[in-house]
Amino acid sequence: MKPNQVNETLLEIDLNALEHNYGFLRSLIHKNTLFLGVVKAFAYGSDTIAIAKKLEDLGVNYFAVAYTKEGVTLRKGGITTPILVLHPQSVHFETLIENNLTPSIYSNFVLDAFINKTQEKKLQAYPIHLKLNTGLNRLGFDEPELENIAHKINQSKSIRVEGAFSHLAASEDLSEKAFTLQQIEKFTQMCALLEQKLTTPFLKHLCNTSGIINYPEAHFDMVRSGIGLHGYGNTPEIDKQLIPTATLKTIISQIHTINKGESVSYNRKFFAPKTMRTATLPLGHADGLNRIYGLEKTNVLIHNKLAPIIGNVCMDMVMVDVTDIPCEEGDEVIVFGKGKSAESFANNAGTISYELITSVSQRVKRKIIY
Repeated sequence: MKPNQVNETLLEIDLNALEHNYGFLRSLIHKNTLFLGVVKAFAYGSDTIAIAKKLEDLGVNYFAVAYTKEGVTLRKGGITTPILVLHPQSVHFETLIENNLTPSIYSNFVLDAFINKTQEKKLQAYPIHLKLNTGLNRLGFDEPELENIAHKINQSKSIRVEGAFSHLAASEDLSEKAFTLQQIEKFTQMCALLEQKLTTPFLKHLCNTSGIINYPEAHFDMVRSGIGLHGYGNTPEIDKQLIPTATLKTIISQIHTINKGESVSYNRKFFAPKTMRTATLPLGHADGLNRIYGLEKTNVLIHNKLAPIIGNVCMDMVMVDVTDIPCEEGDEVIVFGKGKSAESFANNAGTISYELITSVSQRVKRKIIY
């Protein structure tokens, strides 16, 4: 085996690349603007604790996760930085409080339930963030609800609003700039109304990675980044400034020579147009290489040459065309990462880098590069 070559399917996570990406994104915001690192979904399919510890060392001010159990994992891993739970469920409020996590409150039902829980535990001024709906129409309070919820919060001594935030729907798409500007204006107006009604000041945050890049006027008190920290800025220009943190590698398990007219993989979706060589790789849709990537929609990298995925992706294996690539069994294969962008791999199959990198299953071994 060649030096540094893998001998199994492996996800390499480069913390030096993470530091570079954080530094680049940090350079785009004011020195007094806070930075929230989004580490939901196993830190975008990588390693939650390793990523969070590095970001904590780098000075990230806040973390965000999707669900309470993700926040608990961070606390058990030694993370002490504040953690916002973006989509908490009321059944987990006890655990959330026990682990000093901050809930996003996005509906009257959730607000009432959390007030009841904090009063039951005789808490004082427990921090919450209010999720405001400015156009994504996923979670959040609508503007007509604000006066009522402000009244509820002012009446309760057990909670306090630490922050208010919303989510941009299309910040990466400049053809939707008019809509994004409407969202920014609506968020500004909703926060102004809350400031009139609430008795204490609060943090305001709106921008995701693409918002940081494209809408500097909307950075407010804090910005949030997830995908950007992992090396993807949603535009080719910004991608050049970033480094992928995760590289998915595997090896060639076996090489076959097949004749013209022979088929490959389940359901016989590929027939050889000529005599050709195929390589079988030890990963499949159980590892996160979903079936959408089969049928020659995308490719992997072998010796710096592109090898199309042929036939259907199997649960544990996939086949690629190596007819024109000199290679041997045991040779290294780059699925995505450094030298082979996850964005291009995903786009070729009609999806996005987010889906690809967060799909890498826990069956795949992780290797942290310090």
